[in-house]
Amino acid sequence: MKRYVQETGVAWVQALAAPNAGHSLIVARITLTETVAAITRRERGGSITPHDAATALADFQLDFARQYIIVEISAGIVAHAARLARRHGLRGYDAVQLAAALEIHANDSSMWLLSADVELNTAAAVEGLHVDDPNSHP
Repeated sequence: MKRYVQETGVAWVQALAAPNAGHSLIVARITLTETVAAITRRERGGSITPHDAATALADFQLDFARQYIIVEISAGIVAHAARLARRHGLRGYDAVQLAAALEIHANDSSMWLLSADVELNTAAAVEGLHVDDPNSHP
């Protein structure tokens, strides 16, 4: 979301995501649903205009198709997410995001989880991930 809608941390996220920054951008497949839902809810709530929502959705879908590395949600990730939800009291999609991040981290310990969700960030840190919150980069 921080890459597509004007809010705290947007400039920092956009700089990290710029193609010349050289970072691999990895997202779980469910990020498609989460992002479309979040932008649509903001549009319907009146915090962004229909034009801005349409632009954000188009930009996101283009990046999703071309720039992001997608983690498919396997039965193993779902089972791991269920354990993480129980262990940390996470919401369902947050637990899936964490399980997907932990799968990537198992092969790349330099990976960072970027999230503005305090509960998810706390659980990720407990699980041994490097975490950064875009809200701490105004």
